[in-house]
Amino acid sequence: MKRILIVMLVSSSMLFSSCDTLQKIASNVLTEQDAISGIKELLTIGSNGNALISKDALMSAILPKDVNTVLQRLQQLGLSKDIDKFTNTLTTAASQTATNSIPVFANGIKRMNITDAINIVKNGGTAATDYLRNTIGTDLRNTVTPIMKTALDQYNVTKEWDKLVAPAKIVLGDKVKLNLNLDNLLAGVVTNAMFNKIAEQEVAIRTKAEARTSPTLQKVFGRDWNNNGAVK
Repeated sequence: MKRILIVMLVSSSMLFSSCDTLQKIASNVLTEQDAISGIKELLTIGSNGNALISKDALMSAILPKDVNTVLQRLQQLGLSKDIDKFTNTLTTAASQTATNSIPVFANGIKRMNITDAINIVKNGGTAATDYLRNTIGTDLRNTVTPIMKTALDQYNVTKEWDKLVAPAKIVLGDKVKLNLNLDNLLAGVVTNAMFNKIAEQEVAIRTKAEARTSPTLQKVFGRDWNNNGAVK
């Protein structure tokens, strides 16, 4: 009887030891499914919310190269408050466009069939964002452009600009004209800002433990897969 108990204890010990070993091996293996899930979660977090779009970036996009000359002249004419009102209106339109384009990102992420997901995880940096930019960048901009046009029309940006620069037209002439294809130009600014936001989030998740807020993110991005899955 004692021999049977000893054999059972030894067998149980070996079984639990084997399970522990298997668990350790499993935790040190990055599967393609894990990589895909981690990348999609990372990109979803990064694309959720408004992108920060600076007023300077917006104004540089819609004004000629000598934008500073134009703005300085308008300020000299006592139009600083009017400039602020216009740029705030423009920023609101751009932010609305960024918000409305979030579903476009979500659909793009869901459609992705990342055959080289493991390499994207291992490459580090902004590899996932770069992949998304290359995959849906053009489609996203084409989708965002009409959304931007609707927002610009809603806020009467072109009329507001014409009213703003009326006093300066005599001095500056054609320099105060808005660039053509305003909706297309600003769609580019918005999409770039959104991709930049995703890239910032990706770097944070890859480098900061507190940014990895789920078990999937912790497993996929909390280990160095170029170093046998060592914990970062």
